[in-house]
Amino acid sequence: MARPSNPGRLFTAWILAWLALAAEAAAPLPAARDFAADATVMRSERLPLMVLFSRSNCPWCEKVRREYLDSIAAEPTPRVLLRQVDMDRDTALVDFDGSNTSHRAFAQAHRARLAPTLMFFGPDGRQVAASLVGYQTADFYGALIDRAIDDGHGLMRKTP
Repeated sequence: MARPSNPGRLFTAWILAWLALAAEAAAPLPAARDFAADATVMRSERLPLMVLFSRSNCPWCEKVRREYLDSIAAEPTPRVLLRQVDMDRDTALVDFDGSNTSHRAFAQAHRARLAPTLMFFGPDGRQVAASLVGYQTADFYGALIDRAIDDGHGLMRKTP
């Protein structure tokens, strides 16, 4: 006679699978470490770089990550490289020109004062689209991100 399945075991397996997916979805964006190395990838893949300037314990930053950037990061064919710069931390960072800096200094150099701010860069470190400063209305924010990515691609195509 066939042994009935164990509902407790199935439930536990379901919970573990759900937690694994939730943990994967909640993974933070890659922290900016070496923009000079990223520029090499940007040139070869013809991708702009989108940088989220964030602060610790910023609920709006988390909302932008969760509702917009996580899905962009999960796209099977990347449209953009994604990095995060922590405006309130002195984490080491290599700038586009190969010089050493920090997350805080990079944010200050690019006048990122309000979190969240999204900036879009080409491989030379110049901005290729308008920045998105703060969190605008949910109705248009995703469209603004898409337009900035498209603008970045447009400028990347014009660059030899």
